[in-house]
Amino acid sequence: MKKKIHLKEKIRRFHEWQQKPYVVAPLSEQEHECATCGTHYTGNFCPRCGQSQRIGRYSFKMALLNFLDVWGLGNRGMFRTIRDLLLRPGYMIRDYLSGMQMAYFPPFKLFFLLAALSILVTNGINIKGKNFNKEENEPEVQMEKTVDSATPETIPQYQDGETDLTNPEDIEVAEMEGKAFLNIRSIFDSFGRLVDRFPNLFSLLMLMFDSVFLYLFFRHCPHSPDLRFSELFVAMVYIADMYLILSTVLNFFCIRELSFFLLLLAIIPLKQLSGYSWWGTIWRALLAHLLLFVATLLIIAMVAVGVILCVQWFG
Repeated sequence: MKKKIHLKEKIRRFHEWQQKPYVVAPLSEQEHECATCGTHYTGNFCPRCGQSQRIGRYSFKMALLNFLDVWGLGNRGMFRTIRDLLLRPGYMIRDYLSGMQMAYFPPFKLFFLLAALSILVTNGINIKGKNFNKEENEPEVQMEKTVDSATPETIPQYQDGETDLTNPEDIEVAEMEGKAFLNIRSIFDSFGRLVDRFPNLFSLLMLMFDSVFLYLFFRHCPHSPDLRFSELFVAMVYIADMYLILSTVLNFFCIRELSFFLLLLAIIPLKQLSGYSWWGTIWRALLAHLLLFVATLLIIAMVAVGVILCVQWFG
């Protein structure tokens, strides 16, 4: 019984900590002399050159921080941001949007750093040394070789009696349909190569597209009744950062089967950020992504129809 009460108390304290904003360290009241410019001051940083009063003798910790700072990782709460994205993501995002930006690592910079780390892990820097991208591309290459053997004369394939290919009009229609199919495939192949070349930019565009539909359902949420679209987009980038952190860890240990379920964890920061109930957050997110799916299908259909019309009009 005591253990159960003790566990409940720990859970209660954890929930209190989650909702508590980051507390900045108080100013030092001691007088210091800056080792760089010799200025006498009270506080944590020199008002003349900005050097911290904590600067002392060189240590391995300082060397590590200086090394990380070269890559942009040793400043502005990198490790605090990762910790809070894992333990209190929605509350952290709310703190950042409310103006507490110096306490956390910038969302877009963190996104590109984590994306680069994820690429390294999926390309072989993991415990098994597997190149996941190479394994996934091998069946696609084989399929492309099979499809490349198709010609306008064989696309589409006609069943017995459906079309008389001895008729000049039917032959012309078949050739036009074959050209349309090949043009559509060429467009989507070019788009796929563009995505492979700039995956990070494409991911940001998809996050912005996703934010459009989420904004329809979360712009008047209880915790942020006047939420802006730009703020929701920044929140989505931070949520993508959370996903990249967890998926990179799974990829490093070669547990890729669970990566899909990580997408479901986006509900947690959305609930904490918005203030809706679990059910209120889930149905809004599901409806927003249903609209996103329908809009994507409409765009694909519009591209296909446009190509077919261009082939018919211009040959």
